[in-house]
Amino acid sequence: MRTIRVGGIFAASLTFSATCFAAPAHAPAQAVVSSHLATERPSTIPQTMAQVQLTFAPVVKRIAPAVVNVYTRSVVEQPSNPFFNDPFFRQFFGGGQMRQRVQQSLGSGVIVRSDGTILTNNHVIQGGTDIVVALSDKREFKAKVELADPRTDLAVLKIDTKGENLPTLQFADSDRVQVGDLVLAIGDPFGVGQTVTMGIVSALARTQVSASDYQFFIQTDAAINPGNSGGALVTTDGKLAGINTSIVSNSGGSIGIGFAIPSNMAKRILDSAGSGGVKLAWFGADGQAVTSDIARTMGLPRPGGVLLKNVFNGGPASQAGLKVGDVVLAIDGVPVDDMQALNYRIATHKAGDVPTLKVSSNRQVRDVQVKLALPPDTPRQATTIGGRNPLTGARVENLSPAAALDLQLEPTETGVVVISAGRSIAANQGFAPGDIIRSVNGQAIHNVGDLNRALTQADGHWDMIIDRGGRRLTLNVDG
Repeated sequence: MRTIRVGGIFAASLTFSATCFAAPAHAPAQAVVSSHLATERPSTIPQTMAQVQLTFAPVVKRIAPAVVNVYTRSVVEQPSNPFFNDPFFRQFFGGGQMRQRVQQSLGSGVIVRSDGTILTNNHVIQGGTDIVVALSDKREFKAKVELADPRTDLAVLKIDTKGENLPTLQFADSDRVQVGDLVLAIGDPFGVGQTVTMGIVSALARTQVSASDYQFFIQTDAAINPGNSGGALVTTDGKLAGINTSIVSNSGGSIGIGFAIPSNMAKRILDSAGSGGVKLAWFGADGQAVTSDIARTMGLPRPGGVLLKNVFNGGPASQAGLKVGDVVLAIDGVPVDDMQALNYRIATHKAGDVPTLKVSSNRQVRDVQVKLALPPDTPRQATTIGGRNPLTGARVENLSPAAALDLQLEPTETGVVVISAGRSIAANQGFAPGDIIRSVNGQAIHNVGDLNRALTQADGHWDMIIDRGGRRLTLNVDG
């Protein structure tokens, strides 16, 4: 497939050249030769054997041993009868008899420290009970999870090398990667063995392409397929530009649209390993992308930036003087065009850092320094709802900025959120993790205590208002 595609490119190039240099029928032959010589690029034909033999082989030979295969094994339970997957049947007949099934997955990883520290994707190892890392020399090691962060879809593994130093990949500065740069993708697609593909950086700052909190990806047309997840996207000088993560495909195979988490984010997560979990810096506000209509209304010269729609009282943005209606145009000189890009720029900093934001406020542009902090947490009061009501069996907790970020919700959300429903009455009623309970029978819900009282006092009838992914839903139940 690659050979055919490259051949097609060369054919197009030759056709274009012939078209450009073809002379009109009435032109003299000498004029044609002169025109050709005048536009010919020097040194287009290899002059030496060294030029003929240009290759990425030396770079690949050096970096390939630092890319590993990651195998995971997990045991999952499922109903012996597929009808019991349906909540309707479970409501009347229970869950039925369960059976265990072994589920295996395959991915890739990158050795980033010689002591056996490895970066991969969280979705590669998520739920795995046994994790095995296979080196390029066929040796296998059991791995332990040092850190797993679903918000960024990154994980850090560690293998015991018995003191042996392993080959590693150095980090590139992903902010210096440009569209058009040549890159190599290394991983284990479809489990066929370590494979190297080549392409270019197709786009930067891609957002809205995954469920990650920090949707900010390098896009490449280097072939990436299932099994490449967690592998390396490498610059031509042999440095790690990103961790290959996902593809866009209708068939499950590569169609030239792959995404990698930038190395600057990966390095930030690596630095968090061994420090009690990922502690990403917090901005204390959320917003929306500035559209053409918004830009015209606000007197901005073009669409771009993030219009703040919620500012957490007492948070870093609030303390810096930012308010609802301000537009963040850039952070440390780098433009931001949506909330995902803003979150990414903040997350690559540490709490206590003071980035400079370019902000448009009342049609005036100014620089604002914001001292970043960790998101505050309050007692979550995680509780499983009992009794007989629509939420029976659901586990809920109080929302705080820290809790909201853990659940991939807007960090300014408050109230009570469903964190799990399992196989319960709540699940049968349609409740799902992330649902925020706003009111019960007209009573506003601010904390778990409010929710328990409202459910108990309902007297067999519940009118509930729920927020789900920014949508307001209503539920009316008679018990």
